[in-house]
Amino acid sequence: MTSRMSVEATKRKQESVVFKVTQAVIVAAIIAAIITLLTGTSDPLVASPVAATEHAAMKACTQQPWPYLNCVGTPYGNPKVRLIEIK
Repeated sequence: MTSRMSVEATKRKQESVVFKVTQAVIVAAIIAAIITLLTGTSDPLVASPVAATEHAAMKACTQQPWPYLNCVGTPYGNPKVRLIEIK
């Protein structure tokens, strides 16, 4: 009788763990659905080709080695680059 009771207790414990995990998965799915619905209703993205002058400036920045010296001060460069001279 004792072993049968412990088996039943173990089975109940396993069932409660499975139930809790199932609830957690369902809650996570609901939260993901809410976030998707809230962010999915934004304005549509409007994309157009880049102008030739902007394309040339971006291309020049990508072809330079670090720290992109030709790009400092342009809209495409890193504005926080500090140049330190070593003497």
